[in-house]
Amino acid sequence: MNIYHTKNIHDSIYQDALALRKAVFILEQQVPADLEIDDLEAKTIHFVGYQQDEAIVTARILPLSETKAKLQRMAVKKSARSQGAGAKLIGFIEDRLRQQGFTTITLGAQLSAKGFYERLGYSADGPIFLDAGIEHVTMEKRL
Repeated sequence: MNIYHTKNIHDSIYQDALALRKAVFILEQQVPADLEIDDLEAKTIHFVGYQQDEAIVTARILPLSETKAKLQRMAVKKSARSQGAGAKLIGFIEDRLRQQGFTTITLGAQLSAKGFYERLGYSADGPIFLDAGIEHVTMEKRL
C-alpha cells in the first residue's frame, strides 16, 4: 500500500479522501454531509492509502498543540476492511507524528471500532458521547 498526504483541499489526494469519507460516513452511516465536511478541512492533513492506484483508506490529522494531535475521519473502503489497511495507515501516521515531535494522539472512536483502536495501543478516556448520532468514546495513545 502506498500512502500519500496533503493539506491542499484542491489536490487529488484530498479529493480521494473525500470520496472515501462520503462513501463510508454519508452513504453507509447516514451522517449528514454538513457534519462530515466541516470548517477544519483546510486546517488538517489528509492521508490516503492506495492499493493498485485505488484509494482504500483515509484519515486526517488535526494538530491540537505542539505535542498533541487528533486523528479524525478514519474510513476504510468496504471491500478493503479487515485486511490491515487501517492499522497500516495509523502506523504510518503515528511514525510521521513522532518524527515531528508529537507525543500524544487522541481520537473519537465509534464504539464499533473501539476494539480496533485498543489493539493498536489506544486507551479509552472518558464517557460515551454522541457524534452525528453515533456513539463514540475518546481514546488516546502516547507516542
